Amino acid sequence: MAAWWRDVIGEANSGRYHTPIVRIGLRYGMALFIASEVMFFVAFFWAFFNASLFPTEAIGNVWPPKTVHVFDPWELPFVNTLILLLSGVTVTWAHWGLLKNNRSQLIWGLIFTVALGLTFLSLQIHEYGEAYSQLNLKLTTGAYGATFFMLTGFHGFHVTVGTIMLIVILGRSMAGHFSPDHHFGFEGVAWYWHFVDVVWLFLFFCIYWWGAGKAPIALH
Repeated sequence: MAAWWRDVIGEANSGRYHTPIVRIGLRYGMALFIASEVMFFVAFFWAFFNASLFPTEAIGNVWPPKTVHVFDPWELPFVNTLILLLSGVTVTWAHWGLLKNNRSQLIWGLIFTVALGLTFLSLQIHEYGEAYSQLNLKLTTGAYGATFFMLTGFHGFHVTVGTIMLIVILGRSMAGHFSPDHHFGFEGVAWYWHFVDVVWLFLFFCIYWWGAGKAPIALH
């Protein structure tokens, strides 16, 4: 993978190989990849809604199960929501800088975005620690624990991958790569990061707020 990406970067910087037709292919490829990621998360959301809308007798016909302690959505989950939304703003600000050929704005925007991504991951790890130590919420805690950790865990994995991609783009930006009219490498990563933002919004609303019985339409 590293060798392949190295070759793609080399081809992009050569000025000869990434013709308009090739760039269209790259765009379609990234769009299809993100579409496949959407379907990946749809499967886990489907499992959560199946368990929450139709709770079985084994969990007392109620959701969340009475034995499960859940997070207050307006504490750490809400802070993480603000962090990811802000990171979407900073990566867009960096993109504007690139379009204006403002290298300083591009680099600082990426630095802020990477810092926000790392902050999100740190708070997510802290939240998992609270889940195990204070709420006794684990991956093995029935349907709620399984769906909660599969959704939030895979999202955290995607944030990790996105942060690594942003660090690579930051390094390339510092090296003088990308121009206002030739920067799909940056755009592809920005698409991925916005996708991660949107998935978290669904997670916050469906899992932390509505699914935990905190919304006006609480599931009891």
